[in-house]
Amino acid sequence: LDDRCRELEQKYNTKVYPIYFDVTDDKAVKEAFISIKKEYKKLDVLVNNAGIMESALLGMISKDSMERIFNTNVFATINLMQMATKLMRISKSGSIINFSSITGTQGSAGQVVYSASKGAVISLTKAAAKELASVGIRVNAVAPGIIDTKLLDDIGKEKVEKNISNIKMGRLGNPYEVADACVFLASDMSSYITGQILGIDGEIVM
Repeated sequence: LDDRCRELEQKYNTKVYPIYFDVTDDKAVKEAFISIKKEYKKLDVLVNNAGIMESALLGMISKDSMERIFNTNVFATINLMQMATKLMRISKSGSIINFSSITGTQGSAGQVVYSASKGAVISLTKAAAKELASVGIRVNAVAPGIIDTKLLDDIGKEKVEKNISNIKMGRLGNPYEVADACVFLASDMSSYITGQILGIDGEIVM
C-alpha cells in the first residue's frame, strides 16, 4: 500500500497519507479518526469497503464465523459511520459509501450469514440516509456482483465459471469499475442522491 500511495502522489501531484488499522478494533478506529481530525479538521468521504466472506451450508455454520462476518461487515461499518459523521457534521456535508453485495439483495445458497450481513448493510444505509439528510450528509451503498478479486478464492473456480454464464455481459467485473461508481457517489455529481443501493453486476441473473 505504501508503494501504491507513492505512485498516486507522483501521478496526481498530491499527498496520500495511509493509516493502518483493524476496522473491528474500536480503539484503533478512534485513534485513526482523531488523527484525521488533527491533520485535516474535517472529513469529506468515507468508503466502508472492508469485508470478509465465509461460505457454509445451514447446519454447518459456526458461531465464531457468524461473529467474524458481522463484526467486520456490519458492526465495524456502523462504528466507522458514527465516527465519520462526527467530523462531517462540522462542515455539514459529506458522502458515506457502504459496500453491500448482490447477495444482500438476492441471497446466495451456501452464504446465509454473508448474505445476511450484506442485507444488513442495505438496511443501515437506508436508515442512516434518512437520519443524516437534514445535516447535508449523503449515505449510499454499492452492491457489486461477481468482481474479480481475491474474495472469489472462497467461492471456488468451478462455481465462478458457472456464475459467469449467468452474467448477461458475459464477464466478471473488475475492481476499477466498482471504484468508478464510488467516485461518482463521493463526488458532487451525485449531490442529490442518497439512500440508494447501486448495483454493479453486469446484469447477472441469480
